[in-house]
Amino acid sequence: MAFLQVALEKQRAEMARKDGALIWQKDRIAELEKALEDAGRRQKRPSAPFSKGDPKTEPKRPGRKAGEAHGRHGQRAVPPGPPDKDLVAPLPECCPDCGGEVCHDRDEEQWQVEIPDPKVVTTRFRVAIGHCAGCARRLQGRHPDQVSDALGAAGVQIGPNAKAFGAWLHYGLGLSFGRVGQVLGHLGLAVSRAAICRSSTRSACTDLVPVHADLVVAANKAPTLTMDESGWRVGGEGEWLWVAANVELTLAWIGEGRGFEQATEVVDADYPGVLVRDGYVVYNHYTKATHQSCTAHVLRRCHQMEADLPADDAKIPAAAKTIINHALAARELATPAERAAAAAQCRARLDELCARPTSCDANRRLLKHL
Repeated sequence: MAFLQVALEKQRAEMARKDGALIWQKDRIAELEKALEDAGRRQKRPSAPFSKGDPKTEPKRPGRKAGEAHGRHGQRAVPPGPPDKDLVAPLPECCPDCGGEVCHDRDEEQWQVEIPDPKVVTTRFRVAIGHCAGCARRLQGRHPDQVSDALGAAGVQIGPNAKAFGAWLHYGLGLSFGRVGQVLGHLGLAVSRAAICRSSTRSACTDLVPVHADLVVAANKAPTLTMDESGWRVGGEGEWLWVAANVELTLAWIGEGRGFEQATEVVDADYPGVLVRDGYVVYNHYTKATHQSCTAHVLRRCHQMEADLPADDAKIPAAAKTIINHALAARELATPAERAAAAAQCRARLDELCARPTSCDANRRLLKHL
């Protein structure tokens, strides 16, 4: 009988613990549902640009802080070199208030930097056509400024500067081909979106091919590369955008899949340098590389886990984030001995953290990755 009583008490305690967990989960679900509903409502609600929510009850005073720590004063420097135009702003002949005589005291300088009115330059090439007297082969002259040998219906070309400017607007600033055409039209050059698209495609398939090949060779010789991949659309079909970059170059290519075969289209399988990557398992196939896990990915993951997990479970991602930040700060230590000692200390702390038992699935996955 005593045994049954003890078992019953254990069952009651277990039920009470589970009831508490269910209550916490119910409250947490309600909190997350409200946050999701508020986020969706903010997306649909008309609001001012860069809105950050409701105004604060006690906002900080706008403008620079008073005192010594008010920040750096910024002003535009005087343009270097002689001015293109030198204009004079004379005094009025008489005082506009009382009509009295005006006396000249001194001259001050004001500078103005302006973009001149755009002007489209039209060039006509008189192309000489002839033939060889010996073999009767057709011959055609070409000026160094020409971009094509096309004549007749295709004899009107867009110059290289306009093509480069249009490509920069589209690929550099993200404007659509239609808006690129509008910008060029505002500058006085009427061009259709189809012409800009064809020009970019032609450059990518001809002029940029040797440039890309040189960058691939340089990337495989580079001491370090950061690789990543993301979903992409080509003609409405799902593909993958791959990127390999360092401080000197950036390579991007489209692959049909997310496997090692697509990764090695640019970065060779025997790449021997330092490979900075996330936790995606495909990168493990680079067996000759020295692998550096991307700390930005891990820190963002830890930050998100801290916000989502209960207080007890959030201690593990918080500890991991602290260790990684200490390791990053150790790079600025003065001597190699200090950096080595800090690295050994961080490594020991990380090993101790990874050995910590946990019942949270998210924490188990994080520790396995670390």
